[in-house]
Amino acid sequence: MANRSYALDPAIDINQPQSVAEPSWYRTPIPRPELKALVQRDDATAGRDYALWAVLLMASGAIAVATWGSWWAVPAFLVYGVIYSSCDSRWHELSHGTPFKTRWLNEALYHVTSFMSVREGHRWRWSHARHHTHTIHVGRDPEIHGPRPTNIWGLLSGLLYLRGGLRELRSIWVHATGRILPDAALYVPKSEWPKMVLTCRIYLVLFAGLAAWCLAVGSLLPAMLIGLPRFYGGFLHYIQAMTQHLGLAEDVDDYRLSTRTVLMHRVGRFLYSNMNYHIEHHMYPMVPFYRLPALHARIAHDCPPPYPGLAAAYAEIIPTVWRQRVDAEHYAKRPLVTA
Repeated sequence: MANRSYALDPAIDINQPQSVAEPSWYRTPIPRPELKALVQRDDATAGRDYALWAVLLMASGAIAVATWGSWWAVPAFLVYGVIYSSCDSRWHELSHGTPFKTRWLNEALYHVTSFMSVREGHRWRWSHARHHTHTIHVGRDPEIHGPRPTNIWGLLSGLLYLRGGLRELRSIWVHATGRILPDAALYVPKSEWPKMVLTCRIYLVLFAGLAAWCLAVGSLLPAMLIGLPRFYGGFLHYIQAMTQHLGLAEDVDDYRLSTRTVLMHRVGRFLYSNMNYHIEHHMYPMVPFYRLPALHARIAHDCPPPYPGLAAAYAEIIPTVWRQRVDAEHYAKRPLVTA
């Protein structure tokens, strides 16, 4: 069985582009006027989406609190947790700075959703920049969620954000002490380290305040509303997000081979901020999430057929990752359009 090293290569430094052999990514050509229209940000469109999300979050939270202590709290908190955990897709879009035209709105909401997602914002902004620069390139992309040979239990633990969440909590703790973890040191510029350390310390203060609140009221309820929903309610977001790259080709310079677009119903797209259009997002990451359906229509002729739903995507993913337990070179091959 072949083994692959997924440790980041210390010779690759995203902060020194002249030393990085950035892949020559294929992108479907789009005339400049069309692309200029697609990348336009709009505060009103983004505001409606985020306002609806906030209203649903508060309404489901109010119902969950009202049912606390009864069996009705179980489905109520599940609904609240799913809506709360959809902060992850909004956090992702805000990391690109694309939803709002007003820059400070993107930045403020980015740090709010970073805390909700249990992700320190400064480190993850640079981690995600590396992910886009070297998507699923082994040793260069720090966000490969399904390293081979497949760890099935590791993948399943993601349904409750156990492996990733505990790793993130450790990272926050270490960075709050002023020490920088080796992987973060590879892609976070030194100029950003003080901000990262300060933010981690703020997170610890907030976590301590949340624990004190629970002790003061003698109930787990405050933590069930803040923090814990990311763990008990993140399963739907995880199921959606794992379709992005899992089981596809590594070390290729074509997003069409390493990334999936999966068609989803309106509710799923809302909770996932249209990230189901993932080939489109990687080809043109500066296109706001609310314009991705239009981008999809524009480049669909040049991409593999989209999966008609989550079931179709997992019909490919599950047998692929199962085989990758023993065959690290196996992957799902996507068809490309030929003239």
